[in-house]
Amino acid sequence: MSQPTIESILQENRLFHPSAEFSQKAQIKSLDEYHRLYEQAKADPQAFWAHLAETELDWFQKWDTVLDWQPPFAKWFVNGKLNISYNCLDRHLTTWRRNKAALIWEGEPGDSRTLTYAQLHREVCQFANALKHLGVQKGDRVGIYMPMIPEAAIAMLACARIGAAHTVVFGGFSAEALRDRLVDGQARVVVTADGGWRKDAIVPLKEQVDKALADGSVPSVTNTLVVKRTGQETHMLGDRDHWWHDLQKQVSADCPAEPMDSEDLLFILYTSGSTGKPKGVVHTTGGYNLYTHITTKWIFDLQDTDVYWCTADVGWITGHSYIVYGPLSNGATTVMYEGAPRTSNPGCFWDVIEKHGVNVFYTAPTAIRAFIKMGDEHPKARNLSSLRLLGTVGEPINPEAWIWYQQVIGGGRCPIVDTWWQTETGGIMITALPGAIPTKPGSATLPFPGVLADIIDLEGKAVGANEGGYLAIRHPWPGMMRTVYGDPDRFRRTYWEHVPPKEGQYLYFAGDGARRDEDGYFWVMGRVDDVINVAGHRLGTMEIESALVSHPAVAEAAVVGKPDELKGQDIVAFVTLEGTYSPSDDLLKELKQHVVKEIGAIARPGEIRFADALPKTRSGKIMRRLLRDLASGVEISGDTSTLEDRSVLEKLRQG
Repeated sequence: MSQPTIESILQENRLFHPSAEFSQKAQIKSLDEYHRLYEQAKADPQAFWAHLAETELDWFQKWDTVLDWQPPFAKWFVNGKLNISYNCLDRHLTTWRRNKAALIWEGEPGDSRTLTYAQLHREVCQFANALKHLGVQKGDRVGIYMPMIPEAAIAMLACARIGAAHTVVFGGFSAEALRDRLVDGQARVVVTADGGWRKDAIVPLKEQVDKALADGSVPSVTNTLVVKRTGQETHMLGDRDHWWHDLQKQVSADCPAEPMDSEDLLFILYTSGSTGKPKGVVHTTGGYNLYTHITTKWIFDLQDTDVYWCTADVGWITGHSYIVYGPLSNGATTVMYEGAPRTSNPGCFWDVIEKHGVNVFYTAPTAIRAFIKMGDEHPKARNLSSLRLLGTVGEPINPEAWIWYQQVIGGGRCPIVDTWWQTETGGIMITALPGAIPTKPGSATLPFPGVLADIIDLEGKAVGANEGGYLAIRHPWPGMMRTVYGDPDRFRRTYWEHVPPKEGQYLYFAGDGARRDEDGYFWVMGRVDDVINVAGHRLGTMEIESALVSHPAVAEAAVVGKPDELKGQDIVAFVTLEGTYSPSDDLLKELKQHVVKEIGAIARPGEIRFADALPKTRSGKIMRRLLRDLASGVEISGDTSTLEDRSVLEKLRQG
């Protein structure tokens, strides 16, 4: 099953309406209500967001100004004081939710744990005090490199509680990738585990941390905290390393939440860019808290009795916004799962849904395509009748997979919210509100109220219905990133200068190609820059190329994505070798493993092609567009007049 193409999607016109019963009980009950909210937000965005901030969040001090917009830099709820950990925990303790399940955790080898709001609050306060015990102060940065265990969420909430910014690094990244992110963020402490379970094997996380910190290569880090998860022998270094459970015993469970300015740094999350160095996306406290709260409430139609499960990892923005902050701010029960679908247990997701009576399920198209391959017999052998709403995230979903998801997993009764958003946007931007908006398979449907989305050309002009263009946002929103950490010029260049500002009108350039149909529905086609979307994970081609070129055998490398029926895109690398090296199967394996070592297993090229030379323009620029066509096995199209040596292309064609 392939990624959606413009041709296949243009023919997609099936419309699925929410049932009358679903709409009647929904947060947003009709298309008229959606349009009313949307027009109200468009007419007066500041009044719209101010009303929600006042009614949905608890503030220690109200703001002076709703929005201070100095393009392209925004400040929301200026001089307002709040704490996102307080909004996620403390305010629920004075209600019936005190003893409600806040976090249900299912571990990979079969263990599980449930924390009520009162219990989670206690653990967070203790860990916040443990961080303070190690000298962590408001404004410091804390690196989190964890498996999917409750302590990952506890560490995030504890950092937010005392005003220390967290930078979570996905546990699948290598020691080198971890080190780069810790250095850039100037982390003071690293929180990790001895290991984590992943597809029936242990990932040795502490070992990777030791490599990242070796020889004083991250001088800012003075302490590490280690959760005992897998129990294997673990090297602990003198005064630097501390066991989580030992420190938790030594500290009080009383830790009042620090009043934070609305624009205080909440976290830095690194996302791959089209240049080699990952970008530290900066999110701040007030606007992010509001945006994740209200998008979770309305898009997932949260009801007080719901058990909600987002299958992402907290190492990605989806885990931040829709496992931890959004659901807990709403007082929901959120599920965390350490495992992943695998050959040895193809029904693991359906087991979790059946065991915990999951009502709302949010996963990636890559996972859905994998489930289809595993066969209908696995979901059909489980009782999935608790499900009432399904969601997809990370990449466009092809209509065939959408229909399978709706029919086989949702039993034909569950609406599907197909969500478009990014690390940079903080929360979901374009999606159906499930009780209000009829859905079309493969379309993200309509913008969330308060999001002024458009499809434009590179002059900034809106294009017509069913014309391809670039997805852009015309007005700031509370959850937007504030800058690239330590590099405001890069923030300006990357997101705001693709379309030259006209008459003070700045457009946020998302980097995705899209079109809008005659009903105003958005169809997102995927990346237009040098970023590959592999199984919903964004990887910069430059980062992978840099990893390849760092191997002594490689003179030059060009990396492109090609369509893959399971992962959406796969990585293809074209490599020229240094004079003394020759192509071989052993070298091919060695280069793939080298990329894994430098970045992590998610960046392993699916294919490496050796070449005598790469196609370049007369000015020396590699023509990756041609390599993408070659990798995808399609006829080379477009202008090749600037190609310096046509014989290079011919040789590559012949393999």
